[in-house]
Amino acid sequence: MGWESPGAVDLAQVPPWHTYPGIGRWRLHEKLALLSVILVFPSALLAQATSADPPGSHPASSGSVPSLSAQSGIVQGVVTGKDGEVYEGVRIELTSAEMQTPLVAQTNSEGEFTFVNVPAGAFTLTISSDGFSTQTLSGLLKPGETFDAENIVLLMKETTSVVRVSASEQEVLAEEQIHVEETQRVLGVLPNFYVIYDHNAVPLTTRQKYSLAWRSNIDPFTFLLNGAFAGVEQADNTFAGYGQGAQGYAKRFGANYADTFISTEIGGAILPSLFKQDPRYFYKGTGTVRARAAYAIANAVICKGDNMRWQFNYSGILGGLAAGGISNLYYPASDRSGISLTFENLAIGLGESAVQNLFQEFLVKKLTPGTRKAAAQ
Repeated sequence: MGWESPGAVDLAQVPPWHTYPGIGRWRLHEKLALLSVILVFPSALLAQATSADPPGSHPASSGSVPSLSAQSGIVQGVVTGKDGEVYEGVRIELTSAEMQTPLVAQTNSEGEFTFVNVPAGAFTLTISSDGFSTQTLSGLLKPGETFDAENIVLLMKETTSVVRVSASEQEVLAEEQIHVEETQRVLGVLPNFYVIYDHNAVPLTTRQKYSLAWRSNIDPFTFLLNGAFAGVEQADNTFAGYGQGAQGYAKRFGANYADTFISTEIGGAILPSLFKQDPRYFYKGTGTVRARAAYAIANAVICKGDNMRWQFNYSGILGGLAAGGISNLYYPASDRSGISLTFENLAIGLGESAVQNLFQEFLVKKLTPGTRKAAAQ
């Protein structure tokens, strides 16, 4: 089934979303993305409206925005490592000839700090944390101005010691990461296992890739979500070849779960092990909105290898093609995809992945309790 040539469109004749080719063959990540948009986006707006006061040494009073005097301004910035990881708990001291005592603040979980009502004039920032070289930054604040220190890079102190991490130690670290990922649930419900928030993450072993895929496939919410999709298809008689009644529902549920299981195993374990690639999305969380958006979109076609270098995502793309081809074995003959439609659905899937990554980069972390935060040691 394909689209007609361009022309006037009778909206009354447009079929429902779930009857388009390949929609019934979404992977679990794509189904979760759709459900998250439906369920989470209103909650995100509410969370944003009720978010806490901005970080810094002078937070605003409850329900108010800090007011600035005519001869003061705001000084803010972000503290990161050389690889872009954000640091929480870094001590920031602001001194000025206009103040008798310095102002002191600590960076929040996003590496940010803010000073408000800073007297206009020259000032100096001193950035310090145990194990890191102390940094200083001078600036000139104008009345009513917001001075943005942008990214302040905190460097490790030089040391003569040599640290060697053995394969077994690296495996232990990766196992700890998996345990954290398996607790990640959006709003405490929707599984969010294939996202890594640790900027010092280590690659997964082959066994761990299979373990994470298996854990995702047997999660109770996986069965619940596929059951819900099967119910929608049953109500609208999608894939009519399956029939109706309990037998028709069982076939639709089986097809949905098979799609999820096969795509997760192939794209999340088998091919990543073969190509030595990491199937997870590595949360960026720093930089400008434009840079983060470009990063999220690019991750639809690139991924990190086990060597922690970026490369073309053979695992995800070939996995999508393979799962689509295998689904022809159990879908009704009238609903099976030809080779051209399989590639057409792949292109649609890449677009969906890009949107899902944008959702992960800008929203999901805020709604996922217990995510690991990078912090200065």
